[in-house]
Amino acid sequence: MLNKPPHGLFITGTDTEVGKTYVATLIVKELVAAGHRVGVYKPVASDCVSDGRQLVSEDAVALWEAAGRPLSLDFVCPNRYQAPLAPHLSARHAGRELDTESMRKGLEIWTDECDIVVVEGAGGLMSPISDDEYFADLAYDFGYPSVVVTPNVIGAINQCLSALITATCFRDGIPLAGSVLNDARSFDGDISMESNREQIASRAMAPVISRLRYEGEKFDDDIDWMEIAKNPVTQEAREVDIAAN
Repeated sequence: MLNKPPHGLFITGTDTEVGKTYVATLIVKELVAAGHRVGVYKPVASDCVSDGRQLVSEDAVALWEAAGRPLSLDFVCPNRYQAPLAPHLSARHAGRELDTESMRKGLEIWTDECDIVVVEGAGGLMSPISDDEYFADLAYDFGYPSVVVTPNVIGAINQCLSALITATCFRDGIPLAGSVLNDARSFDGDISMESNREQIASRAMAPVISRLRYEGEKFDDDIDWMEIAKNPVTQEAREVDIAAN
């Protein structure tokens, strides 16, 4: 059985480059401001940069800084690769094999070091981490509620609902916190940006937690992230919601 912090959030997205790290760091900052000891964990990162001595994940650095630099950066992201590929392919590009169990074990270091851990995946839930495993496998095994970061653009409804359905259907269901709509770009005439939240909220079985405006430093809503971590949308709640509708 995996030894892990009792409370956590798993930050995923509808795709790559949707602002997961930006949203995750803001969640971390709000948890720290609320007085919580926050751990941060990125099980694996590819497309890392070299600082001359080692590979560095810029996403991991951002998370670590937001949390106040707990432990060391190596514990934030223990598996780092350079090629911009799926993690297991990036590892093979470097002549190595990615050990997915180490990605799970790496969470254990945070067990006694924090009140809550914020875990950031890469890509979406069905982004692969090996020949037969996905980030969804990690999300399921960690057991923390997933926050689905969705870019607030035309197509957001389909993208968000698809990710939520994936979480609901994977194995016997990944717990869900809900979704965050992220304005990853400034307004460019895309009028769907003002209706996406309402449309997703009316169709999804998990809440739209909030919206984050372009380059914003605060979510549109006041959010108790610890409470969300403690009370995910359960499969039972989904079934009740389905029956009610």
